[in-house]
Formats: sequence, structure tokens, C-alpha cells
Amino acid sequence: MDFLRPASLDEALAMKAAAPEAAPIAGGTDMMVELNFDKRRPPALLDLGGVTELATWTEREGHVRLGATVPYSRIVDELAGLLPGLAMASRTVGSPQIRNRGSVGGNLGSASPAGDAHPPLISVPAVVELASVRGARSVPIAEFFTGPKRSALAPDELITGVTVPKAAGPQQFAKVGTRNAMVIAVCSFGLSLDLTARTVGTGIGSAGPTPLRAEAAQDYAAEVLPWDSDKETGALDDEVAREFGELVAAAASPIDDVRGSAGYRRHALSVLARRTLRWAWQDRGRWS
Repeated sequence: MDFLRPASLDEALAMKAAAPEAAPIAGGTDMMVELNFDKRRPPALLDLGGVTELATWTEREGHVRLGATVPYSRIVDELAGLLPGLAMASRTVGSPQIRNRGSVGGNLGSASPAGDAHPPLISVPAVVELASVRGARSVPIAEFFTGPKRSALAPDELITGVTVPKAAGPQQFAKVGTRNAMVIAVCSFGLSLDLTARTVGTGIGSAGPTPLRAEAAQDYAAEVLPWDSDKETGALDDEVAREFGELVAAAASPIDDVRGSAGYRRHALSVLARRTLRWAWQDRGRWS
């Protein structure tokens, strides 16, 4: 197996063009597991750890541009105020060691339906940045995932970053697993409220062939939520929360597997949706 270590983004793109079968790694938190269990044996590894252009984030015009190799630990420490939903999801990833190495770019690259970063990114929604020697392009995240562990990424392309709208209201993330850490989600859910536009965003993880949005639930909540109620005392109606949860569950297309049944996943998603909507609604006072 060849080991390629570019020192710049241009060099990385040239290496990827010359060897499209080379598997990119940064933290290696997914790839090394596959190698250790002999599930994958690429002819070459393309180490992006030395590409400084991928390791920074910037804020501009209401968005955060997050480099592909910025680790989860930095998202938690530096972006909790700007991207609270993504920071919440980042706190649930693996262990401290994995959060210090793993990144959103790697999560997107694996394109797993259970990726923890995906629900909050879909709920806003984000845009994935791809590049090759042929040029750069931006792909809306809803179009990026094409199937289980499949994406719109071309063989000669690298994920260079993701552009995420700054939070315009409360955001939440929750997942169900057999324990609190070091676990693949049985199902997960991301929620975002835009208090200015009065819209609701959703993201469903580990309950379909790709991460999903619950469009009907979003439309319902945006229409019936009492946006003009007092942010400190205005309570969320139980019927609104219940219906929202049922619509989220109906949007999922889960399967039975070793981690949980389809029926359990639907039930758990309805509970997560109700809870996160309540939590977000109660948090509106901090956004006044």
C-alpha cells in the first residue's frame, strides 16, 4: 500500500487525480477500523493531515465555512455559539481521542446514514464543497448523499469543506444508542429553529438509506408554532409536539438490523422529535 502525504491542497488534488483509487484520510478514525478488520484494502492512502488549507474555519456573511479536517473537538470548543446543533452532535462522537482526530469532512466522506454530523447539517441545511484538478463545485447536502455509504463525490474529487448557515435560533441534537459514548446511533435527530424566518429544519440519521429531512413535519411546525408568544413563558402545546413527532417518524424509512428494529427506530424518532422541539422552544429566550 502506497502512502501519499501532500503538503498543500493543490498537491493533494494532483495526487488524487493521478491516483483516484487512493483513499483520503485525516484522522483515520473510520479508515483504520476498516483496515484493522480487513474490510477494505485501498492501494494507497492520501494523508491530508499536512494540508493546512483544510484545517481552518472562517465566518462570513451569515455563514461558517468549515474546513474538511477541522476536528470535532475544535467545533465543540470554538463553534458552539455559531453552530450549536453541530457542536452538540460533535460532543457525542466517540471518545475524546476520536473527537481530537475525527472531522466532519471524514464523516461526510464515509457517507454513512448513521453519521452523527449529518442530521444537524441537513437541518440548516449546509452545502458541501468539493474540488479536483478540474475545478471546484458546491453540492447542497440533500443532494450529496446518494445511498448507503455512497455520495456525489467523484473519484478524483476531495471534500474541502462545508458551508453552514449561522444559527438563527435554538438548535438541538439527540440520538439513541446502547450507551452514551463509543456507539453507532440506533437513530438520531437534529432540529433547528429560525426565529426570523419562522421556519423549522429537521435532520434524521440512521433511519433510512441516507440522512433525511422530515419535510411535512417542518411545514406543520412552521405553520402552527406560536411564534409571537412570549419567549420566556410561552409554552409548547402537547398536541403540536405529538403531531410533530408522528410526522418525523413517518418521514423515516428504517430497517431491522442488529442495532434495532424499524418499529423501534420510528418510535424513538417520534420521542426525540418531541423532546428536541420542546427543548428548542424553551430556549428561545436566549435568542431575544
